[in-house]
Amino acid sequence: MTTVELKNALHDGGPVFGTLIVSPSPFWPKIIGDCGLDFVFIDTEHIALDRSQVSWMCRTYNAMGLPPLVRTVSPSPYEATMVLDDGAAGVVAPYIEEVDQVMNLRGASKLRPLKGKRLEEALNGQLPDQLADYILGFNENNLLIVNIESAPAVENLDRILDVPGIDSVLIGPHDLSTNLGVPEKYDDPKFLKKVETIFTKARARGVGAGIHAWGTISSQKRFVEMGANLIIHKADVIFFKEGMRTELAEIRESLGIKLTRDITGDVNI
Repeated sequence: MTTVELKNALHDGGPVFGTLIVSPSPFWPKIIGDCGLDFVFIDTEHIALDRSQVSWMCRTYNAMGLPPLVRTVSPSPYEATMVLDDGAAGVVAPYIEEVDQVMNLRGASKLRPLKGKRLEEALNGQLPDQLADYILGFNENNLLIVNIESAPAVENLDRILDVPGIDSVLIGPHDLSTNLGVPEKYDDPKFLKKVETIFTKARARGVGAGIHAWGTISSQKRFVEMGANLIIHKADVIFFKEGMRTELAEIRESLGIKLTRDITGDVNI
């Protein structure tokens, strides 16, 4: 899938499926490429990756036809510009609650390389037609995705969606459920109502509706039926953990060996 195809799917179709890639191993892209994914998600907010690693991952996955979406450490427009320079197909901005944050990110992802007063003019719609056409073409393959993870973000969602250039919203279920006072209760009506509100409002504006889904297949199917068209399905480390835990348990059981320590626990990113 190309970045343009991903962009079109977010606005007009889908669903599209990706996963969180934690490992920067050079061996990993070949494995990921055989998984049937549409894109990959790289998270610098929660994962310790340096800039050269992120750039290598972005350029490798891009060359494989797996557009890389990179979440920045903060909603900084400077970080957004940096990951786009490093080969990201799209920026995922965390901690979004205010319109001004999204406007600044629009400038960094959709109006580059404009800066300073010229950028302010562009954000206010004051660009000569010839320059506006150039800027549009220069940035047509840059995706802007904003995390909606709190009650204030949901309250401001209509105003956030008024900002031109947003390609998708993305729910972080762990952060959102915790912010709503129902941490990790992903079947709680309070959580599901907010999720449906976010999906419905985004899709009504022609904007993609995404979620990083950690649960069962049936729960992810439910999110798609509620309106999601961007699904980040778990993470590479989750599949390793689940597979390793299950198979070692089966081996021990077959040998009559009892595990003496607790191996329960979840990964929340």
